[in-house]
Amino acid sequence: MNSIQVGVLMGSSSDWDTMQHAVQVLQDFGIEHEARVVSAHRMPDDMFAYAEAAALRGLRAIIAGAGGAAHLPGMLAAKTVVPVLGVPVASKHLSGVDSLHSIVQMPKGVPVATFAIGAAGAANAALFAVAMLACDNPELRHKLEAFRVQQTAAARGMTLPA
Repeated sequence: MNSIQVGVLMGSSSDWDTMQHAVQVLQDFGIEHEARVVSAHRMPDDMFAYAEAAALRGLRAIIAGAGGAAHLPGMLAAKTVVPVLGVPVASKHLSGVDSLHSIVQMPKGVPVATFAIGAAGAANAALFAVAMLACDNPELRHKLEAFRVQQTAAARGMTLPA
């Protein structure tokens, strides 16, 4: 079985500026992952093949970033039962609001969890994937709990020992 648990997909290499924040969170938690460019428009056959094989490969979540028309998260969700976490990538014309609306307006029966536009959304999508994986992994749950304690301390302007 493949040890990769989370796929991080983007429709274009230009989406990396946003999606690298998801990858960084996954790395920080020691989650095996892969990052790929798989465009819903430019390489639909590759996208369908990825989605259709995701569950068999052992993926537990797919974080899909999409700018512009934002079809990637929804198209993936239509072709797999693996949870898809959608991240709107800011566009230069509409600042990512178009992508947000596209992802959040999926039809009934094609669920996509939708996160904030940009880097915060990418990081939160990865944290959500970590939380899903932590449900049946006590070690990972402990790491996530420690992260939350550190996050709260940082908000208070405190530094806790690691």
